[in-house]
Amino acid sequence: MARIFITGSADGLGPLAAKALIAQGHRVVLHARNEMRGLEALDGVPGAEGVVTADLGSIDETRQLASKVNALGEFDAVIHNAGIYNAPAEEIFNVNTLAPYILTCLVHRPKRLIYLSSDMHLQGRSKLDSFRTDTGRITYSDSKLHVLMLCMAVARRWPRVYANAVDPGWVPTKMGGRGAPDDLQKGYETQVWLAASDDEKAKVSGRYFHHRKESRHNPEADDASLQERLLSLCEEITGVSFP
Repeated sequence: MARIFITGSADGLGPLAAKALIAQGHRVVLHARNEMRGLEALDGVPGAEGVVTADLGSIDETRQLASKVNALGEFDAVIHNAGIYNAPAEEIFNVNTLAPYILTCLVHRPKRLIYLSSDMHLQGRSKLDSFRTDTGRITYSDSKLHVLMLCMAVARRWPRVYANAVDPGWVPTKMGGRGAPDDLQKGYETQVWLAASDDEKAKVSGRYFHHRKESRHNPEADDASLQERLLSLCEEITGVSFP
């Protein structure tokens, strides 16, 4: 039985992944933006071990979230599921790019890390020069490339951790919209499989999956010098160093 923490588990794919893991007998801790959303998350996922709250749009609250998670003890896996799409560029940057960096650095290192990216990252550019000067230029697609770059850096730096990224597809969640064409179940199955499966195909690192199969990704994510620059810029902005 594994113990798993999932960010952004008040709605969308997060609670669906949580329910699937609980049904398999695993222990799951949820995350929501605030106390009210936290209560809604617990109501929506019967059997969850608990919930922690923080607004990932705030660097300070994200740092505090890491402390709250560490106070609960060790986790076998962390699913970095939280993400926003229709929001100002600075908020997208904070939630999608900086929050997973901060939590990766500060939460006790698990055995497995799963990062939610998107096929939209293929149109993204790293735009690292904008980190210091103009985060307003950073798009959702760029932020999902940053997530993949972070994942690849973690896989390279921490060889004993399985760190992988997932494209869940364009699925009918609140973010994806009702008309989204992809299969909702397949949208969360891969992260569940990567978080807890004993399947040897899930015990890999530095891969990008779509529906349990390795998928084509933006080659910028594989550039170790760009990965290192991303880490150092995130450290500069957040004050949190990569261990």
